[in-house]
Amino acid sequence: MRTPGGKSPDGERRGGTVNHGGWHRTVLRRIRRAGGAVLAGVLLVALVLGGCGSPGSDGSGGDEQVLNDNIGSEPPTLDPALMTDLTSFQIVNSVMEGLTRIGPNGVEPGMAAEWEVSDDQLTYTFHLRDAVWQNGEPVTAEDFVYAWLRVLNPETGAPYAYQLYYIKNAEAYNSGEITDPTQVGVKALDEKTLQVSLEAPTPYFLSLTAFPTLMPVHKATVESNPDWAGEAATYVGNGPFKIAEWVHDSHIDLVKSDTYWDKDTVRLEKMHIVMVNEGATAETMFANGELDSNGSLNPQDIPQLLASGEAKTSPMISVTSIYFNTRKAPFDDPRVRKAFTLALDRKAIVEQILKGGQKPALAFVPFGIPNPVTNEDFREEGGDYFKDADVETARRLLAEAGYPDGQGFPKVTYLYNDNDTNRALAEAYQQMWKQNLGVQVELQSMEWKVFLAAQKQGDYDLSRGNWVGDYLDPMTFLDLWVTGGGNNRVGWSNAQYDRLIEEAKTTGDQQVRFRNMHEAEKILMDEMPIGPIFFGVNVYQEKPYVKGVFRTALGTTDYKWAYIEGKGQ
Repeated sequence: MRTPGGKSPDGERRGGTVNHGGWHRTVLRRIRRAGGAVLAGVLLVALVLGGCGSPGSDGSGGDEQVLNDNIGSEPPTLDPALMTDLTSFQIVNSVMEGLTRIGPNGVEPGMAAEWEVSDDQLTYTFHLRDAVWQNGEPVTAEDFVYAWLRVLNPETGAPYAYQLYYIKNAEAYNSGEITDPTQVGVKALDEKTLQVSLEAPTPYFLSLTAFPTLMPVHKATVESNPDWAGEAATYVGNGPFKIAEWVHDSHIDLVKSDTYWDKDTVRLEKMHIVMVNEGATAETMFANGELDSNGSLNPQDIPQLLASGEAKTSPMISVTSIYFNTRKAPFDDPRVRKAFTLALDRKAIVEQILKGGQKPALAFVPFGIPNPVTNEDFREEGGDYFKDADVETARRLLAEAGYPDGQGFPKVTYLYNDNDTNRALAEAYQQMWKQNLGVQVELQSMEWKVFLAAQKQGDYDLSRGNWVGDYLDPMTFLDLWVTGGGNNRVGWSNAQYDRLIEEAKTTGDQQVRFRNMHEAEKILMDEMPIGPIFFGVNVYQEKPYVKGVFRTALGTTDYKWAYIEGKGQ
């Protein structure tokens, strides 16, 4: 999923990766002892619990249960079918709930109280609990059928429709190959029983059922108002909180939902969530007690804040890249794309600009994702695909493409969404391209929502790109780039790559899956429609009296278990 940047030193609201020097090796050793069957759950929980307080802790004393947080920018949309960014996901994860929820013990029951999986791993049967929407109407299996088919309906234009392609005939319906939605493998057997049939065994399918794109929506609300997800008064959710007030580009107020099935677990009565993009302003608000939690930080302040304990870090599986628009010159030439990628000095970027523990990315899939066959890290198995700051090769490639020392290179513009971090990165890239290639690149900044629209429309030359894993598998990074993919914003297409990804998605053989994914990443790095820059790390501020906030290395921040304790002490 995308992040707006500037909310931590790698440009993410919740960003990061695993330090490949030690953290993930420790986790993998624990996984080996635990056994492959629980690999995903063990790793996910290991990623999230440190330094957050215990989600199950008791006692909040007499503290007012109000949390003041900062998401940095206006969410582009709160419609589960249309979201692609982490800012939107964070709000929706609080006001909606899918069949499952990612919690302290990995995948936990959500709207589904229990489920069965067939012996061949192709059929999942979910039994829904007696839960209701925030308008008091029951949540039914048909709500999930409607929501999922809405995502797959080509007319919806859902960017994340491919996340449902694991379901039988889902891709065929989304592509228009079939037009009968009843052929898609999702059925309501009765009001409280949902049956899902898959194309092939999918080890992470239960994790996907917690993903926002697969959350239910209230059919009558959606069909009566095309703008239902844009205002507090018209939004109908089923999660632990509900939207009480939404002042666009200012703040969103969430209050505890009295209709949520597990409301007794929810301790916070209110969250006041502001949208402050400037790091210096947000840091001042945090210091003054106006914010209890903050992810908008000025990169220049990070070392001091970390040293003083005023900021924290946590791992996250993400990568920040340069996106090249391969649909038009000069970036339709892979030699130019490689030249621009190799000309950047990642070590200098992470040490002199970001300063939060980020790591240079010399491949696309981050560290922290284990191979269940070998129990080794996918990134360590694949290794690096290019050298950092390989200026000699970059200059040679640019000359081969017809631009020796940058002569004759056309005017191009680097597009980014504006904030402290992204601005500093853009200026560093600009300087390195000028110094190392002789190319002058113009810079253009945009507000987050406008930036996403421009990127989606292909209205750019090269731009900031960032991706956080949606589930714990390399596929969450690699299926981005298939031909015509909903989140393929670079216009790249490669038939061999498509074939490898399709085979990896449809085989039940994990050895074949991981072999194909390594081969696909090699093709991606050979043609370089995206230039990896760094693997991130989440840097944020949180008051010591904030307890139980549940952060995962997949980018989500869950407040279901959060509470305030000891604020007045």
